[in-house]
Amino acid sequence: MIDVLVDAGHPVKLSCRLLGVSSPGYYRYKHRPIAPRTIRREWLTGLIREVYTASRQTYGSRRVHAVLTQAMGVQVSERLVAVLMSLAGIAGLPGPAKVKRLSGIAIADDWCTASFIGCHPTSCGSPTSPSIPPGRARCTAAR
Repeated sequence: MIDVLVDAGHPVKLSCRLLGVSSPGYYRYKHRPIAPRTIRREWLTGLIREVYTASRQTYGSRRVHAVLTQAMGVQVSERLVAVLMSLAGIAGLPGPAKVKRLSGIAIADDWCTASFIGCHPTSCGSPTSPSIPPGRARCTAAR
């Protein structure tokens, strides 16, 4: 607020007196170095943006946390990832928090190395396929 008043042309001492702040305290605040915690949070926010962009803006805080910790080796809590994503205005696609695991079906335990392969149009029963009616097309490809 003091900076705004000073930019408007008011003297620093008068601005500090009006706001009840000592002028040495103002100068100490103005010239202090950036805290390491703030620097780390800005760095993590940049990493989170990269992971989120690489996921085509679909990953939420849980998957972003998994990529950061497992693939990149960054030590960070899931809660901090969620807080930084919220402050940066980043949100994944809505969906269930947990996916029910089916017994007997192989799944990728590591999200970072999992390959997400979409269905091939000929194996998914595309609407142009003569063997499957248009309203009943379903993917039958093994995942």
